[in-house]
Amino acid sequence: MHTRRFMTRPLLPLLLLWLCLQIVMSGAAGAADRDRIRAFLNVTGFDVALDSIALSAGSAPAMLGLDAEDFGESWERVTAEVFDTSTMRALALDILEETLTDDLLNHAAAFYASDLGQRLVEAENASHMIEDDAGKQEQGKRIIADLVAEGSPRAQMLQRMNGAIDSSGTSVRALQEIQFRFLLAASAAGVVDLKMDPDELRAMFKSQEREMRRLIQMSSMASAAYTYRDFSDADVQAYTEALEEPEMKRVYELLNAVQYEVMANRFEVLAARMAELHPGQDI
Repeated sequence: MHTRRFMTRPLLPLLLLWLCLQIVMSGAAGAADRDRIRAFLNVTGFDVALDSIALSAGSAPAMLGLDAEDFGESWERVTAEVFDTSTMRALALDILEETLTDDLLNHAAAFYASDLGQRLVEAENASHMIEDDAGKQEQGKRIIADLVAEGSPRAQMLQRMNGAIDSSGTSVRALQEIQFRFLLAASAAGVVDLKMDPDELRAMFKSQEREMRRLIQMSSMASAAYTYRDFSDADVQAYTEALEEPEMKRVYELLNAVQYEVMANRFEVLAARMAELHPGQDI
């Protein structure tokens, strides 16, 4: 769970239980209202997951064959403005207000307000905001290697967990769509001179899909191994089983879609802003 620095740890469970109570007690059939969704984001830690999208801004220049230094001293200021956390949360709230039902909200909120749920959210929030992703990946890979060497069933459990989180298998296509939209936006803004038309670009992404899926699966496993390293096997199994419930799968399908749409939206805006900082190049 994301906490503000002035909040003392003993208050955390009380805050979460209060937020969950507000969500459940005010529930009604149909779509959830904005205030309840805002509390839901806090209880589940999805607000921090949204905030962590800002860390992906650093990958934008590399997608264009450039370095952040190419955009000068204004780069950090522009990315901070584009990936403003209040803007990203507002975009997510707009979508969820139309799509998240009370039944799904209540189901997920009840789990994440439990003792195990609170500890999971705290660990996930901390993991989301680690800027040294390479270091996290390296540690996660070492944990996976040790689990495999020991013949531990935990590695398979982590694989099941990741499968439940992306049960529809859309992560690869969603990330490719983000890159596609970003490249087209950068081309339209004059940041790059895109030599491929949209159909050729999609064909290129299609040819890379299998390898990208493999890399994402490896990355997700390493990230999960690192994030839940201090949890017991029983905790990991309980979380996996909770994620495999049909209601939770639908929640994650929706939250994944929202996160990807917010990311794509911000990258399109970033492409337009990058035109202010660099004249462009061929790609």
